Formats: sequence, C-alpha cells, structure tokens
Amino acid sequence: MTSLSQKTKNNNLFFQNLSSLIDVFKYVAVILTIIWLINAGTQRLGYNWQWYRVPRYIFTFENGHLTDGPLIQGLVVTFQISGISMLLSFAIGLVAALLRMSDSLAARFLARCYLEMIRNTPLVVQLFFIYFVLGPVLGIDRFFSAVLALSLFEGAYASEIFRAGIVSIQKGQWEAAHSLGLSIFDTYRCIILPQAIRRILPLLTSQGISLVKDSALVSIIAVYDLTMQGQVIIAETFLTFEIWFTIAAIYLVVTLMLSILANFLENHLRVRA
Repeated sequence: MTSLSQKTKNNNLFFQNLSSLIDVFKYVAVILTIIWLINAGTQRLGYNWQWYRVPRYIFTFENGHLTDGPLIQGLVVTFQISGISMLLSFAIGLVAALLRMSDSLAARFLARCYLEMIRNTPLVVQLFFIYFVLGPVLGIDRFFSAVLALSLFEGAYASEIFRAGIVSIQKGQWEAAHSLGLSIFDTYRCIILPQAIRRILPLLTSQGISLVKDSALVSIIAVYDLTMQGQVIIAETFLTFEIWFTIAAIYLVVTLMLSILANFLENHLRVRA
C-alpha cells in the first residue's frame, strides 16, 4: 500500500514537472515567434539594427568610473515620481474610502465628487490641467505637477480597493472592538486596517504597478523620466526600435520586481496571520 502511494506521488510529481517544462517551452516559443516577426518586419522596412550603440545610453565609462547614462537618469526620476505618488495615492485613497463610509453627508458627497471627477476624465487631461492651470496658481513645477496628478488619479482607484477591504471585515470584529471600548480611530488602526490590508495587498500591488506604467505619461509635460529620455535619444540617434525595446524591458524588469516583492509580503503576512 505504501509502495503504491509512493508510486502515485512520484507520478504526480513527474506530470507536474512535465507540465512546467511544457509551459516554459510555450513561453520560449512565443517569445521566439515575436522576435522572428519583428525581425522579418524590420527587414522589409530596410531597418538596420544597431544594438551595439544602446549600452552607452544605459551606463558609460568616464575617466575609469562607471557613470549613469540618460536612460538610468530617467529611470531614477521615474522611481522618484512613482514612489512619492504611490505613498500619496494610498493615503488619498484611504482618506477617500473613510469619507465614503462616514456618517456625514457632506463627507460622503465630497468623496463621491472626487471619485467621479477623477475616474471619468483622462489622466492626460488631468496632467495638463494641473500643470498649465493649477501649477502657475499654486507655484508648483512640472515634477510636483506630475506627482499630484498621478496621486489624485491612482488614489481614486485605491480608495475603492481600501473600501472593499474594510467592508469585507466581519461585523463581529467591529462589535468586539466596541465592547472593548475602543474609539473609532483605534478600531481602524488596531483591528480593521491590519486585517483589511492583508486581504487587499495583491490589489494594491496591481495598482502600484499600474502607477509605474502610467508615470510614462508625465513625459508630455517635459518631465525627463525614462520615457522622455528615450524620446530625446531617438530624436538624436534615430535608434527607434532599439531604444523603445530597451525602455520596455526596463519597465518589465521593474514591474516584475514589484510583483515578486508583493508576493513575498503577502506570504509573510499570511504566515504571521
């Protein structure tokens, strides 16, 4: 009986490994097919690939020292914008979610107006409005105009994620907090939000990844992020395909790292729970 069980387990393990190998093969096949199609298309266009010129725009050696190229400098700006915007958007989203669940009619109306206005207008329009209208009035430069626009835009979607997490908490948790004499602030801080964040962490991660990708739009107001640096390089060198593929690869690596970090945090919180 034990031998049969071990044999069944080995067979299951074999089929799992075989399935994983097939998935890897499919993935590689798709990537190779895409590369072949791109190469065939560029050959018909008479495009001459010049990948050897790309590394200098990532890192360069000057006087024996490694120096950041324009793409890395733009990536640093993208990190700055995305990092600040992510913190602000989560804070704005949490406040908006709490206002929507407030007993105050004015607070609910204010939060509802914010959500409808932000979610029903394009991010590009919001960027232009904040930079060209509010920027001169408030005296903020293009960098903080971009941060404000991204924070407000992503905060509207984050608020729905926070609200969904909060309302998913069982009613008994609220009753237990009230029976202990906890205030509303302490109830949220000690009981509700810690449980809600565990549940919504994957959704918040997806929103953070979306923010990083949306940050590419700040190039339209001449913020020299990764995308804007790429446009400048292309205008000078005409390395259109090489630079855009490099930029896409950099964004892919960044978002994959965020996904891995989110999975680690999710597993860590699950173990602690």
